[in-house]
Amino acid sequence: MDLVLDGTSLSIEDVESVSRRNVKVSVSDEAWLRINNCRAMIQKKIDAHEVMYGVTTGIGEFSEVVLSPADVQSFQKFLVYSHAAGIGEPMPIEVVRGAMLGRINVHCHGNSGGRVEVTQLLIDMLNQGVTPVVASKGSVGACGDLSPMSQIAMTMMGEGDAYYEGERMDSTKALQSAGLEPLTLEARDGLAIINGSNMLTAMAALTLCDAIRWLKYHDISAAMTLEALNANMTPYDNRLHELRGFEGSINTANNLLRLTADSEILASAGKKVQDAYSLRSTPQVIGSLKDAIKYAISQVEIELNGVADNPVFLVDEDRVITGANFQGSPVALPMEMVGVGLSMGAVLAERRLNRLTNPALSGGLPPFLTEQPGLHSGLMVAQYTACALVAESRILSHPAANQSIPAAADQEDFVSMGMTTTQKTRQIMENCFGVLAIEMIASSQAIDIRGGEAGKGTAIAHNIIRQSIDHLDDDRALFPDHDTMVEILQSGSMIKAIEDEIGTIN
Repeated sequence: MDLVLDGTSLSIEDVESVSRRNVKVSVSDEAWLRINNCRAMIQKKIDAHEVMYGVTTGIGEFSEVVLSPADVQSFQKFLVYSHAAGIGEPMPIEVVRGAMLGRINVHCHGNSGGRVEVTQLLIDMLNQGVTPVVASKGSVGACGDLSPMSQIAMTMMGEGDAYYEGERMDSTKALQSAGLEPLTLEARDGLAIINGSNMLTAMAALTLCDAIRWLKYHDISAAMTLEALNANMTPYDNRLHELRGFEGSINTANNLLRLTADSEILASAGKKVQDAYSLRSTPQVIGSLKDAIKYAISQVEIELNGVADNPVFLVDEDRVITGANFQGSPVALPMEMVGVGLSMGAVLAERRLNRLTNPALSGGLPPFLTEQPGLHSGLMVAQYTACALVAESRILSHPAANQSIPAAADQEDFVSMGMTTTQKTRQIMENCFGVLAIEMIASSQAIDIRGGEAGKGTAIAHNIIRQSIDHLDDDRALFPDHDTMVEILQSGSMIKAIEDEIGTIN
């Protein structure tokens, strides 16, 4: 069943379904009408030789240069060429697909001014699996993601490269293989494709989808470690968190209690009066990240359903408004917060891992969770790897959103650096999966050593892990275990199995 776009109802889950699962898209009849009406208004103004930014004038520092009627059409082609100035490895296919989806949804408002042929080709490319090759670096997140979006426009023109059926090829060949024809850009068409923060917003949406899943895994992992360390579970009493009032904290504490319910391990004696902060403050720390991500999702979904063009064409008023709706800051700032929060979560997980492997802190577990210390080193160096991931994540948490470097001869003298923000947050997200993977391997090892029945949720997690990763007896190379554990997490099977047993992990 197609995802029908109308400009107002696109969610981050929709972005993921199209970007990663190749769900087909279409546009509502009302949206097509709006697109047609806007184009008709612009055409009248073009025919009347009205001055309109980016249509009958140059852009940026050249906004005061009025184009001759003969140059209006060719300008769009040169605009795309000049802005396709990125560098580096190709952007992930899923991100480019998400950007194309977001751009179609912007067009649905009927304020962008491109021809229907432009929107239709974007739809057809998505549905037929033609994905432009886009350089990963070059956007400063203001005037939109001009450089990467220009490479999308080039593929639409039959220039540059594209992916089709897993192969990189010339864009014309990719389009023709999919039964599509290149487009000749007319007035406004080029800017209607490239003007907006669609690339960084798509990456943000996909990262947030991953973050939602990671938070569920985090609570599973934390519950396993609490169990392995025979933690005092008093700090997770619902009443404690309800008294303070933060939703994320309340949900996290409740998750930990449900995941460890009926645990024989936690029923044993020998608990401390108070555990270390890395254990008992888990709901407060991770809860704050959950609340931050909830806010970030709201901002990204506003952007997904907003009009980010410049200028904006108001058909009902027969009016053209120039402004700065392309500015990426509304997405960049919350994604900075998400990146910092995720790195905090990674630090917390690594500190729990340290308590599992450090015999001075583990409550009787053997050093580095090896039962023959000295001959074997156990998980000693696995913790090194977690430390490396945490260190990188801390460095990547340095903000980019306040790192503006003026562009276009100071005409564009404040830019959002939103693409840099979302790229580093995406890398932090990847690192966080690695840290949790190592913690879960360690907690599974510790649960084996403790003996006794694990909790309702943690027992399921432990069983799933043991289906693919053996208990560590004699030392072996650990990197295959780490990679396998990340694959388990990315599959989503563990979340489904546990939620089928205990209900939704909030």
